[in-house]
Amino acid sequence: MLDKAERQETAKMFLKDLNSLSDHKSFASSVSSSTLSDGYAVQDAFHELLIGRGHSISGWKVALTSKAMQEFCGVTHPLAGAVFDNDVHEASTRVDLSKHLHLGVECEIAVFINQDLAPDIGPHTRESVSDAVQTCSPAFELIEDRNANYSNLDTFDLVAENAWNAGVVIGVGPTEWKTLDLENGSTKLEVNGELVGEGKTGDALGHPLDAVAWLANHLNERGTHIKAGQFVMTGSSVVTYFPDSSDRLVFTVDGCELLAFECV
Repeated sequence: MLDKAERQETAKMFLKDLNSLSDHKSFASSVSSSTLSDGYAVQDAFHELLIGRGHSISGWKVALTSKAMQEFCGVTHPLAGAVFDNDVHEASTRVDLSKHLHLGVECEIAVFINQDLAPDIGPHTRESVSDAVQTCSPAFELIEDRNANYSNLDTFDLVAENAWNAGVVIGVGPTEWKTLDLENGSTKLEVNGELVGEGKTGDALGHPLDAVAWLANHLNERGTHIKAGQFVMTGSSVVTYFPDSSDRLVFTVDGCELLAFECV
């Protein structure tokens, strides 16, 4: 395991590269240990840096929710990262691409939780977490890969780098979230009026609440938990899209336009 000093130093180097919009480079070969646990230890140190600067965790993300992406990255399960308050945007926002190096957009369901999902009420399942759901909303996750080489990804880096989260754009879901078909509902991404990707709501781990349950159990194992008022980005149902300036993206679920934003 990495010691505290090396975890903190690696997190500082990542934050420096992120802020300077430097091209992606692997830290895995420069640390004394690069296991998955080490990656999460560096991620925790990164979180502590941002919290020390006055930010707070508003939500969490689940990454690698498809078998294809898990096999591609050499793991058999999803990965997790945090979403901070300063990176949460409301629907119909404008995203300034000049503030990013290589921004990707993923179409997801954000699940808002209204009670703590702590270890003493686990292990968590789709059924058990449903009682803690306040609402479900369509959402875009913004990811920053900094021109990473996808043919040579290291899981340590992906985890240590907070699963590449660069923010979220949250839409407004139905008043009664249970009216949404969270398993077979159609999802579509249109860019400038043209269809560029489609899928279904259950493409991520079979059901968004399965992603919530996985994350709840995962965080419990790391000594923390999903807190009341936080949300979970449950994985993309449409292939990642890398926008250009002036693009207008529209995400629809079951034929209803629920979320849109523009790039500048």
